[in-house]
Amino acid sequence: MRRLVPLLVLLLALALAACHEEGTIRVRSFKLEGVKAVDAGRLKSALVTKQSSKLPWGEKRRFDRRKLEADLQRVEAFYADRGYPDARVTSFDVKLNQAQDQVDIAIVIAEGAPIVVHETTFSGFGAIPQAHFDELGRRVPLRAGQPRDRQLLQVTREMAVNELRDHGHPYAEVTAAEEGKGEKRVTVIFTANPGPVARFGPIDVVGNRSVGDEVVRRELTYKPGELFRVSQMQESQRKLYSLELFQFVNVEANNPERSGLGARPTEVPTTVTVGEGKHRRVKVGVGYGSEEQARAQGEWRHVNFFGGARTANALAKWSSLDRGVRFGFTQPYIFGPDFSFSLNGQQWYANEPAYRLTTRGGRATLVHRTLDRGPLARDQHTTTMSLSLIREYEEYAIDNEALLDLKFRDDLIALGLDPTTGYAKGTLTAVGFDVQRNTTNSLLDASTGYVATVHLEQAGRWLPGTFRYVEVSGEGRHYWPIAGRLVLANRIRAASIDGPGPKGVPFFKRYFLGGSTSLRGWGRFEVSPLSGSGLPIGGASMLELSSEVRVPLVGNLTGVLFLDGGNVWPDAWDVNLNDLRYAAGPGLRYNTPIGPIRFDVGRQLNPIPGLLVDGEPEKRHWRMHISIGQAF
Repeated sequence: MRRLVPLLVLLLALALAACHEEGTIRVRSFKLEGVKAVDAGRLKSALVTKQSSKLPWGEKRRFDRRKLEADLQRVEAFYADRGYPDARVTSFDVKLNQAQDQVDIAIVIAEGAPIVVHETTFSGFGAIPQAHFDELGRRVPLRAGQPRDRQLLQVTREMAVNELRDHGHPYAEVTAAEEGKGEKRVTVIFTANPGPVARFGPIDVVGNRSVGDEVVRRELTYKPGELFRVSQMQESQRKLYSLELFQFVNVEANNPERSGLGARPTEVPTTVTVGEGKHRRVKVGVGYGSEEQARAQGEWRHVNFFGGARTANALAKWSSLDRGVRFGFTQPYIFGPDFSFSLNGQQWYANEPAYRLTTRGGRATLVHRTLDRGPLARDQHTTTMSLSLIREYEEYAIDNEALLDLKFRDDLIALGLDPTTGYAKGTLTAVGFDVQRNTTNSLLDASTGYVATVHLEQAGRWLPGTFRYVEVSGEGRHYWPIAGRLVLANRIRAASIDGPGPKGVPFFKRYFLGGSTSLRGWGRFEVSPLSGSGLPIGGASMLELSSEVRVPLVGNLTGVLFLDGGNVWPDAWDVNLNDLRYAAGPGLRYNTPIGPIRFDVGRQLNPIPGLLVDGEPEKRHWRMHISIGQAF
């Protein structure tokens, strides 16, 4: 027994020493060498061993040799899944620093030759219309000439299954097989078993408490007896989530077991399971932007106001640019599932660089929104049309600097403003009509698709009120992914407003360009026709063009290069393509759940002669902008 005690003490000391080595030694750097065929960032994310953060408050990663040895096997498995079965870790090095508290790790990889996809073939897909089948072939990620990636193979198989299930075949199955075509070349064969055609059956709604069954059922995009389509279930789920009534929604087909036992019915019942969330919500936020400066905002929202999924909200905001309160009420499903009606009122103050405006009043809006499907089940395109009746009382005044310029007196009179105070007021009664077509993949940060909008507004004539004008504007945005990583974003926007005499078009309806979402080489409202002394006074026609190349850099960080062009002209329906102002520059985007945080630096390529900024001749021909959300 006496001999065992020293041995136990020695073993305990060795164990403690080992724990000390694995528990306290940090990973200072972790490098992968020889990585060319795969994404090094994704490979590192698949490994347990991580590099410690260089920031003092960042996470510190500990070295564990057993985990490192397991990671060496993970490296080879990662490559094998992506079509490189011969990839091997040829060596690895772990260097301990002099203080013996940090290590530098380097892994050297020989990737070897890949197994290349010679061809992909699809068999048994006659149940899919030819146009949809052709589009499926163009959209699948597994393509000839690429390494045989098991993940891409699985995604392709799932896309094929979903396409069959979206054409009335809820029991469809697709198998994938590989056939050798010489050394390191394979043909991947996808074989479909569509199964019987089926239709939607009875619908069961469960989980709702204060929200009635009729509210849930009216949002569903399918009915019993219609051809089974999985996309209709997905769209119904999306629409239910958009009501903001539920924190959980699941639309599920009650399919029988797919074990091959028993006949599969041609009528598929579905169950809609919902979990209600809080219907009354309060949000408070603060922020900063280069134009608004500091801002604070609070909002109260009730998403089941008096039942029926009606929405009521109240918003209060303060910033150096604008402030006030707004109230809103929305009645969904007024004539049918595609129609809604809203009432909005406001007491709002805007402190723009060219004028100050106080608005009291509101508008009533009828909205019609439709959704249609593209060639594939996941393609969802929306068309929104709205008709608004606007009734507002407006008080506005030109910037104080303009009143100090005696040369500007005649301009004030021409613009319908009091030449001594720069003040005007009136009642705006107008009808507005808007149309929007949206095929983009994201509202916050689009990378594919387009958005097209048209706005028409008529004030006066047969409507009572002070102002009389006709306004027409349109905007188009297009997002084009390049090589799977880059995004080329383009925008064109044009508008014109026309009215009889100086009081027909109020000053606050005139057009200005420049700022964080416009010509970024200038500040807000700095691009427009100038007064005799150089003050921007707005115009009646405008054209704006923008292009951006967005390039992922590292993690959530994206780099941008942009070119903006455009101008404003004094007369209605007057656009001169030979008289455009241009700005260009770089930018950064950091992606967050609420949208990208944006930083842009724009430089003027052809400055505006005689422009006054803050009452002084323009001193610099570049601007810096900080904001949230893409410029367009």
